[in-house]
Amino acid sequence: MRLIVATANAGKLRELRQMLEPLGFEVLGLADLADRPELREEGDSFLDNARSKAWPLVQSLGEPVLADDSGLVVDALGGAPGVRSARYAGPRATDADNNRKLLMELEGVPAKRRTAAFVCALVLAVPGLGEVAAEGRVEGRILERPRGGGGFGYDPLFLVEGLGRTAAELDPKTKNRVSHRGRAFRLLLPVLRDLGRGVL
Repeated sequence: MRLIVATANAGKLRELRQMLEPLGFEVLGLADLADRPELREEGDSFLDNARSKAWPLVQSLGEPVLADDSGLVVDALGGAPGVRSARYAGPRATDADNNRKLLMELEGVPAKRRTAAFVCALVLAVPGLGEVAAEGRVEGRILERPRGGGGFGYDPLFLVEGLGRTAAELDPKTKNRVSHRGRAFRLLLPVLRDLGRGVL
């Protein structure tokens, strides 16, 4: 069965594909779709944004869609960058741009106050059946300089609580096990298994 993943982020798509393909899904991202509606992220929460990506695609394509909206929440910045994580340094910001801005905003903030969390909202929307949503969260701390060559986004700056490694220092299997996205995915796993078997 085909499952559309409503993201243009190659890193997110790669991680979700690693989790979905063992369930038997053919996974397509937004870049694989020749004709699709414009998707807007204007919500005040990760869940609102995930829904706003899922349902226009379901209505346009008539197929199940899994939508992800996720980001970094930094306590010392009042929850920023939050839902604006991907465009923190501007609408065309790169990961490097966003990381530079984050470090600049946290300049002089001591380690004990650099607590943060990655948050992921997933919405599985199925034509005629409705939706199932889940949220995952992983706690950590923002370092003063990047570490690790894996991952994407803020991963090189995010020291995962209890592991002593940044998200960019984790192998894919470990990252999928402990990450916000992996935690949200596991909450949806029973429904995804049923969908893959065609019993929904």
